[in-house]
Amino acid sequence: MERAIDTQLEDLKKMILLMGGHVEKSLSKVTAAILSRDVSLFDEVHAIEKRINEDHIRVDNVCMNILAKQGPVANDLRLIISVLKINNDLERMGDQTVNISYSGKDYLGRKPIQAQLSDVQRMSEIAGHMVKGSLDCFVRGDVEEAKQILLMDDELDSLKNKVLQDAMIHMKSNPDDVEAGLDLILIARNLERLGDHATNIAEDVIFAFTGKDVRHGGKFG
Repeated sequence: MERAIDTQLEDLKKMILLMGGHVEKSLSKVTAAILSRDVSLFDEVHAIEKRINEDHIRVDNVCMNILAKQGPVANDLRLIISVLKINNDLERMGDQTVNISYSGKDYLGRKPIQAQLSDVQRMSEIAGHMVKGSLDCFVRGDVEEAKQILLMDDELDSLKNKVLQDAMIHMKSNPDDVEAGLDLILIARNLERLGDHATNIAEDVIFAFTGKDVRHGGKFG
């Protein structure tokens, strides 16, 4: 027999997926804006972020309503706690894409440094895959796939370091490009932080469905 809380939890999952879709769209738009030099796309990023903020409040309210009226325990309580944390991470991802839009707009106003853009594009692809993958894991309760998401963060960190190092080398030889180089570094750092939030979601999936806390080097084996 299906419990009332089961329907509410399924609705929460759908809300989180919708919110995640907005994050993916925002990341795609801001990356396309930089690569295609289409500044009009930055306005779309800001519009999407408003929707993410609205989703953030809505999910919080639904979670609080379930906690107050259903008194969930054990597995249900872990799931709701995880949703609250995932909700915050998705909201922060929306902020990250807006940060990228600010740096991207500055970058497009300067002479471009093409060499690092392929790495920025790759970072965006990895981060987007991490966001989608971590949320798919949450909806399916797929702990094993969540562990794979955690491993992807290393590649994102390596690319961020490469962008930083390459930009520093370029700026030393081309002092006129310092501002553009710094813009690229900020874009890469925000992409890396976005990936960190996706990693948090993967960790929350493991916690929600196993009870294991794998943050700060905790074992998930």
